[in-house]
Amino acid sequence: MIKVVPALVAALALVATSTAASSQIVLKASHQFPGGKGDARDEMVQILAREVNAANVGIEIKVFPGASLVKAQEQWRAMQRGQIDISSFPLDYASGSEPQFGATLMPGLVKNHDHARRINTSPFMADIKAIINKAGVIVLADAWLAGAFGGKDKCIVAPDDAKGLKVRSAGATFSEMWAGAGASIVSIPSNEVYNALQTGVANGTDTSTGSFNSFRLYEQLKCVTAPGDNALWFMYEPLLMSKASFDKLNDAQKKAIMAAAKKAEDYFAGESKKLDEKMVASFKKANVEIVTMTSAQADEWRKIAEKTSYKTFSEKVPGGKALIDKALAVK
Repeated sequence: MIKVVPALVAALALVATSTAASSQIVLKASHQFPGGKGDARDEMVQILAREVNAANVGIEIKVFPGASLVKAQEQWRAMQRGQIDISSFPLDYASGSEPQFGATLMPGLVKNHDHARRINTSPFMADIKAIINKAGVIVLADAWLAGAFGGKDKCIVAPDDAKGLKVRSAGATFSEMWAGAGASIVSIPSNEVYNALQTGVANGTDTSTGSFNSFRLYEQLKCVTAPGDNALWFMYEPLLMSKASFDKLNDAQKKAIMAAAKKAEDYFAGESKKLDEKMVASFKKANVEIVTMTSAQADEWRKIAEKTSYKTFSEKVPGGKALIDKALAVK
């Protein structure tokens, strides 16, 4: 009978543990949003990490929020280069390298949250995802964030309401539409909107409903146009992954990633609506007037967009007109 020395058993156990640890794949998930503060986009990534880590398939996802690992605008390139594996990312940020992505922050293409879900399975989104894939990235989960219009002195529901306003807008496509409606554009970052409204540098703005709350714009605005059923402002902020990183995984690991991503997507779909509701509640509490657009008013804005942002996009972006037409075809 062979006598087993306790010290040898301990050494073998240590070797086994070290081997198991070394075989664990560590994936880096980076995003720009606050961590641990209830931000729905951060929680979407945290859900992915928790679910995959608990699946026991040899993957650990480490989350780096608040642009602590990679700056906000640089995360697309970082995924392409393999510096990070996963990101919750506003796709329009990458429109400098892939101009077609500008269609994912285009006035009036998405009307409401239910419409966004239909957009997700449309030929429009199939084209967008094909461009994403060709660039070396894949979509794990779809996510759309709604936005609103705010007026310091009056409500903004029809294009005529924009005449003479000084508007801070979230992106180039919206700026073109505002200008087409007779507004002048104030080019400042979102964290300066409050002061701009306070000092009169701007008297109108558009941004996400979450930002309306987080920047306390209810302290400076008289009226806000909530998304409702006929929103103009929607931004695509999917959960993305480096294709090279995904392709290295085995079938069980890929399955665990996609199952977790589905849970994250379902969570965000509900939370995105709650952000709108939270904005409305906060602004009502601050005695700010809340309005929504009618279908006819939203159509008036789209007519302005057709002559401005849609026209520019169609003329300057390869396949731009086809993308807009496909998005508008989704009822």
